[in-house]
Amino acid sequence: MRKLAASGAVGGTVALAVAATGLSGTAAAVSADPAGPADPVAIGDVRRHLAEFQRIAERSGGNRAAQTPGEERSVAYVAGRLRRAGYAPRVQRFAYVRFEETKPAEFAQVEPERAAFTANADFQTMLYSGAGDVTARAVAVDVPPEGTTATSGCERGDFQRFPRGAIALLQRGTCRFTEKAANAQAAGASAVVIFDVPGSKEALAGSLGRPFTLPVLGASHAVGARLVKAAAGGRLRLRIAAHAVNTERRSANIVADTPGGDARRVVVVGAHLDSVRTGPGINDNATGAAAVLAVAERFGALSGRASRNRVRFAWWGAEEDGLRGSDHYVRTLAAADRDRIAAALNFDMLGSTNGVRGVYDGDASGGTPVREFAPPQGSAEIEKLFRGYFAARRLPTAEQAFDGRSDYGSFVVRGIPAGGVATGAGEVKTAAEAATFGGTAGKPYDPCYHAACDTGENVDLRLLDTNVDGAAYVTQRLAAGPLPAKGPGRRLVSGRAAASVTWGPDGDVRWTR
Repeated sequence: MRKLAASGAVGGTVALAVAATGLSGTAAAVSADPAGPADPVAIGDVRRHLAEFQRIAERSGGNRAAQTPGEERSVAYVAGRLRRAGYAPRVQRFAYVRFEETKPAEFAQVEPERAAFTANADFQTMLYSGAGDVTARAVAVDVPPEGTTATSGCERGDFQRFPRGAIALLQRGTCRFTEKAANAQAAGASAVVIFDVPGSKEALAGSLGRPFTLPVLGASHAVGARLVKAAAGGRLRLRIAAHAVNTERRSANIVADTPGGDARRVVVVGAHLDSVRTGPGINDNATGAAAVLAVAERFGALSGRASRNRVRFAWWGAEEDGLRGSDHYVRTLAAADRDRIAAALNFDMLGSTNGVRGVYDGDASGGTPVREFAPPQGSAEIEKLFRGYFAARRLPTAEQAFDGRSDYGSFVVRGIPAGGVATGAGEVKTAAEAATFGGTAGKPYDPCYHAACDTGENVDLRLLDTNVDGAAYVTQRLAAGPLPAKGPGRRLVSGRAAASVTWGPDGDVRWTR
């Protein structure tokens, strides 16, 4: 197994109980609380859980994916361990629709002249689009002049003279994409193209919210404006071929609270439990699930009742299908219960064999893309805790993009501060990172990302060990000490509401309006 040789001192364990200081101050040196227990979270505890997840996958067709025997056995294992540790775990089952493209969609103009559009650059298939191969006349529906608000397709009356069988050209604005598509479908449209507003440069990445039977694409503003102009002459014909499948599935979350701590101040500590269907998912993400479980077991035994704040340990289902479990959990909480969550920690892939020690960029200082949303207030303080801990142990860290591509995204879009650690997925390691962390530049952080070889041999135990220590430290600090300042709500760069965001099958941000 290839090892990531992190520079600096690397210890095997860290005491859970640590000296508490204010979040805004310099991170305290790691030490046992003289008034409390000093038993550690050991890498051996985590390795035992990893070995069990590997055995589960081997008994379950090679994976632990959502709605498989492997997932059910993983849920049973985690819940059983929690009960033995004194918790009362709740298994929250939920249903969802998994959207999948079997191959990229095709989009082209066939008359009055021919032109092909490029997937991802010019257009994207909307989440929950139907399948179909359509060649038909295209008609613009109530598209306003540039600079005015678009209600295009938001009312059934917009389609009064719409010719049945035509492709509807609609502009984003005012109402949800599902309303636009439903009105077009009711008017007899054979397909729908919804294009972005002026000023947008990228293809519109959208979600319809529920499955449709007709193809629905999201296009860039440039493509949409060009097509609307061409459609004015009545001769514009387009071809749209969407290869999409919508499948109903079920999965489960596991949630367990510490017996003590103020229930009005909750720290969620989570990791996704599922794997992809192509492999057992030991680095992605049995490492995170095992780390959270080991911390929960020691925390419950040592200091759970003495916590100032409530700690909620969570294992999310169906993350690989688009953050389904965490999104379901946060979305279905009562508003008052959601407001009680002060912070969310996330641990996803903690032992990549060519990895880095990536701390989520909660202060947006690292030049990494924050995409459609800015980190909620308080995320910077969580980042400081992780960085202070690793600095005290002379362990280097890197900026991990705060882009919402793991379960913390379900919290940050609702204004809840978040943070955590990740060691890298299928992206390529840079020369600068190799100089700092060791490993091989030009190679993926995890060479077995989403592959059958993501087994117990695909984990750098030394890197994992330090990350478990960091997870234990920050969990204890947030449980015992002051919590991050929480702002009045999320600060979207685009200015759109949190309710306008959902997640695609690859964890990509999808807009619903």
